[in-house]
Amino acid sequence: MRAKKNPPSKAFKAGLAMRKKVLGEDYVERSFKNPDDFSMPFQELATEFAWGSVWTRPGLSLRDRSLVSLAQCIALNRPNELRIHLRGAIRNGVTTTEIRELCLHSFLYCGAPASLDAFHIAAAALPEIDALEKAAKRKRR
Repeated sequence: MRAKKNPPSKAFKAGLAMRKKVLGEDYVERSFKNPDDFSMPFQELATEFAWGSVWTRPGLSLRDRSLVSLAQCIALNRPNELRIHLRGAIRNGVTTTEIRELCLHSFLYCGAPASLDAFHIAAAALPEIDALEKAAKRKRR
C-alpha cells in the first residue's frame, strides 16, 4: 500500500506532459505502471525535476536538448538512456543522418569504443522506433 501523496506540483504536471511529448505516451505510461514503492520516487523526481524543471526551460529547443542528451549518453556510456533518447530525438525532429553524424563526431571526443557502441545501439533501435512511431500515428487516427 502506498502512502498518501500530495497533489502533483505544477512542475510535475508540466514534466509529465513534456515527457509524453518527447518520449511517447506509451513509454511514459509503462514507466508509471511498473515501478513499486521502492522505485516510484525516482519516476516522480525525474518527471518533476528533469522533465518539468529542466526540459521545459526556454533556453534550448527540444531538438537541441535531444542532441545534447544523445551526446552525453554516448560520452557517459549510458546505452539504456541512449535508446530512450533516440526516440525522443526522432520525435523532436532530429534526422537519422544527424544521429549518424553525431555518432561519428563522438569518435573524436568520446573514443572509438563509445562511438561504435552508439552505432550498434542506434542501428538496432531506429527500426524499432520507426515501428513505434508508425503505430502511434495509426492509433491517433
